[in-house]
Amino acid sequence: MKLTVLPLTPERWPDLEALFNAKGCSVARGCWCMHYRRSSARGSLPSGTTRAQPVWSVICFVVPSEYRGQGVAQALLDGAIAYARKRGATLLEACPVDKPGRSGDDQMWFGAKSMYDRAGFKEVARRKPRRPVVRLKPA
Repeated sequence: MKLTVLPLTPERWPDLEALFNAKGCSVARGCWCMHYRRSSARGSLPSGTTRAQPVWSVICFVVPSEYRGQGVAQALLDGAIAYARKRGATLLEACPVDKPGRSGDDQMWFGAKSMYDRAGFKEVARRKPRRPVVRLKPA
């Protein structure tokens, strides 16, 4: 499958709405869990970053059901890393799912830890048994 990963811009907002309305993405329709986060110089992110080293967070992946299991989430993660690198990010962080065996699709919005491992992220904390904190320095 050939994919093109593009940043979300105001002009591409209808594409996001179409994605959230796609088959298998009903949970995403009502989820705006990160709407309160914005880039600013007002201080630390909730994950414990310092003012000297801001963190860019990879939150979740929304992939329509017919495209799951085909590397779409990995392509999105790779695109996010490239975008962050291009924009000067010094640290990327995520809280993927780390469970033995296959989890249900509705539990995998945050991505599998193995996907982040392949992208070079390293585990730095584990505040919940199945939700590690992983980080990558994209420079």
